[in-house]
Amino acid sequence: MKINKVILTNFRGYSNPTEIYFNDLTVFVGRNDIGKSTVLEALDLFFNEGKGAIKFDKADISVGADNKEYEIAVVFADLPTEVIVDSTYKTTLENEYLLNKDGNLHVIKKFSSGTKFKGTYIRALHPTNPECDDLLQKKVSELRAIIKKEDIDCERQTTNAVMRQAIWKKHSDNLQLAVKDIDVAVGDDAKRIWAKLSEILPAYSLFQSDRQNTDGDKEIQDPLKAAVGQFFLDEKIQVKLNEVASEVEEKLREVSNRTLEKLREMDPAVADTLSPVIPSPTQLKWSDVFKNVSITADDDIPINKRGSGVKRLILLNFFRAEAERRQKDNHNTGLIYAIEEPETSQHFSNQKILAEALISLSKTQNTQVILTTHSGVVVKMLDFKDLRLISKDTDEKKTVTHVEKGILGYPSMNEVNYTSFDEITEEYHDELYGFISSHNWLSDYENGKKRIPYLREKDNGTIIEQNLTETKYIRHVIHHPENTHNDGYTFEMIKQSVENMRTFIAEKTEGTEVWSDKDDFDS
Repeated sequence: MKINKVILTNFRGYSNPTEIYFNDLTVFVGRNDIGKSTVLEALDLFFNEGKGAIKFDKADISVGADNKEYEIAVVFADLPTEVIVDSTYKTTLENEYLLNKDGNLHVIKKFSSGTKFKGTYIRALHPTNPECDDLLQKKVSELRAIIKKEDIDCERQTTNAVMRQAIWKKHSDNLQLAVKDIDVAVGDDAKRIWAKLSEILPAYSLFQSDRQNTDGDKEIQDPLKAAVGQFFLDEKIQVKLNEVASEVEEKLREVSNRTLEKLREMDPAVADTLSPVIPSPTQLKWSDVFKNVSITADDDIPINKRGSGVKRLILLNFFRAEAERRQKDNHNTGLIYAIEEPETSQHFSNQKILAEALISLSKTQNTQVILTTHSGVVVKMLDFKDLRLISKDTDEKKTVTHVEKGILGYPSMNEVNYTSFDEITEEYHDELYGFISSHNWLSDYENGKKRIPYLREKDNGTIIEQNLTETKYIRHVIHHPENTHNDGYTFEMIKQSVENMRTFIAEKTEGTEVWSDKDDFDS
């Protein structure tokens, strides 16, 4: 199962229902405090219900909201072909009318007062005809009563799923399918189906390694913890653990029964009111056994007490190793890695290595990678389809859109910031100038443009007066701050220069594919 779409409602800055589409690699860009990390943290609450990296907080309710409840919905694709109910009977989500109009699984989790988990619902195109609705919530006796009343042909009246199919078949011409929220906590079969789906939901790991400072912090983002959670999804390991748990359960029952037998000899009345309560193997939390795994140095300094750069380097190489391992192995379990600003505290070369590892990891089977970033190095290595721009309109309403291809023809953080937020920076001016220069278009660009005087200071101290275009003048001022013989540039000058270069590039590249290979600009 993979995330196809996320819908946030009344959660922090996302007061209105906001849809966000996901790929195997999804990278969020936008200004600071715009809501990039919010998306990753919302997913942590969805998958871990306040027991993961993110805890419940009253402040999670959108400011000024009348409704003190928020929703985090995830639409899943790549669904299992069948689920098991009634112990051994196999059915499908489609046959149980638990899919939306697109054939995907739409799961909604509601949280009340921002402090607790309220419930899980499946929003599906479901029968609403009173003659055959709410069948997932009905008991076996109720289903049999419907079959008897309507004289429906159904030989196997011991299996709820079979009886449901027979009843729906009877009304197939008038099911009155409509969008409906089905509470998975109501009805034995709804519970069983959700329990089965819960077992195969992707494991979600959120990494915020630069957010914690003290030994007592629960959120120590050690990559080994993610590995532990993943290993316990392995079917072979599950079989072995269940064998151990079953053997221990059998021994415990023997002890409990012997105790009750002896008690019965002395006081049968008391003994008859007692029975052993032993968790089933599937209820055991094996990951808690390894909850203290960590990486430490020779001096036993834990990872969360190391410097930011070291923490990120460890994380970087965890993902590099993980990408290689998952490429070699055939993994059937889903895994989602969510990382805030992986470029933090890393040199450009390390940023590139990390980006390559994460891109590679996202291409492995049953794996999704979600990032937030401000790094131009990371963005340039991506495809436009993987980028999501978060912004807000004049009414403070958040929107999450795909990043459209700009004049440069490759993903550029500078260009995203310019086209989305009107940000004009020296870096973007340099990038545009470099683009023109790399294509040997400088002479064409400068032809006929107005020139202004620039005083150049040679190494021997002599001054040479040059006449430069406004664009080249600005570039010289940026790159030679030691030369104090010239006035700086104004905002109006750099703004006009950026607009001139963008217009020139757009005219030069109209109808052509500027870059045939990303390596052209990576160098």
